[in-house]
Amino acid sequence: MANDDCLFCKILAGDIPADVIYESDTAIAFRDINPQAPTHVLIIPRKHIATINDIGEDDQAIVGSLYSAARTIAAEEGFSEEGYRAVMNCNEGAGQTVFHIHLHLLGGRPFSWPPG
Repeated sequence: MANDDCLFCKILAGDIPADVIYESDTAIAFRDINPQAPTHVLIIPRKHIATINDIGEDDQAIVGSLYSAARTIAAEEGFSEEGYRAVMNCNEGAGQTVFHIHLHLLGGRPFSWPPG
C-alpha cells in the first residue's frame, strides 16, 4: 500500500529519519520539521491515502485512529485541557504539500479564528 514517491511512506519504511513520538497499529506521529506552534506533530496513517477525497468507507477506522492519537498526544504533551488544534488539509489549494493524509496537531500557544 506504500507509494515509493511519498515522503511519509519513506518515513514509515525507515528510509527517512523522523522524531517519532507515537505509534499504533494504524498510525504514527512525529514532530514537524517546520513547527508552527511550540508543539507541532504530524499524525499519519500507516496506509497510504493521498487526500481526504481518497478516503474510502473502509478507511473510517483508520481516520478515527488519527484523532484518537491526537487526543493521547495532547494529554502527554500537557495541553489537552488548555486547548489545541487538529487540522487536515486537502489538496494544494488548502496547503497540502505531502499527498499522504496527515493530521496536524498544534498546541502550546493560543490560536485565532479564522485560520489563515
